[in-house]
Amino acid sequence: MQGRITAQAFSFDQQFKPYQKDEFVTAFFNDQNVNSSLKLLSASGQWTTLGSKVTKIEATLVPCTQISMSFFDRLYSEGVVRETGHIVKCYDDYYDDILISDELRKVLLLEDSDHYDLFSQLDRKEFLFCLFKHLCIGGTLCQFEDVVGPYLETTKALYKDLVSVQKDPETKDIRIISTVFRVSAYDARGLCYPSSQRHQQTFAYLTVDPCRRHVHVLYHCFGTSLSTNSL
Repeated sequence: MQGRITAQAFSFDQQFKPYQKDEFVTAFFNDQNVNSSLKLLSASGQWTTLGSKVTKIEATLVPCTQISMSFFDRLYSEGVVRETGHIVKCYDDYYDDILISDELRKVLLLEDSDHYDLFSQLDRKEFLFCLFKHLCIGGTLCQFEDVVGPYLETTKALYKDLVSVQKDPETKDIRIISTVFRVSAYDARGLCYPSSQRHQQTFAYLTVDPCRRHVHVLYHCFGTSLSTNSL
């Protein structure tokens, strides 16, 4: 993923109303400052900016309720990750151009995996799960980790940077106040963002903090960079 992933931050000055997500996301893409600086990769693997008028968007609400990494503890109890943190290996297989060489990626990708039911369909929609899955799957050129720790640590760091929380003054419970969307955009020529080609590892997420009025963008485009380095 190295060289093909980026995060950016923007601010806005209007009240955010989640039920008007399509209008908000369209206005975001067509804002002059965003349009001229929002990064994406060209077909040749060069970084460029959006730079075109967006005529249509797709914005899917991504549930974001998890506040603890204990969400992933179940991986240790079902033969996916050993107590030492080492990921259980398996025979190599491929799914959608993605190499599957261990039980963790089978859980994440293959519905016929023995352990797929460790995470429910609702669990799999959670933003925390999506980040973890993207990081574990990686890009086209990957040196997979033998232990799960680096994936969990990077997921936690990204999640904390992208998602805002607030303490309930009465219950003292921590709750997430950010709204998360997975987005795509079209211009006059068709799909233009995050890429003209769809792939489950090509993604763009907007996380909206309605209090600070900040938008964070996490972007990745699946493919081969000019640099051969990979995450």
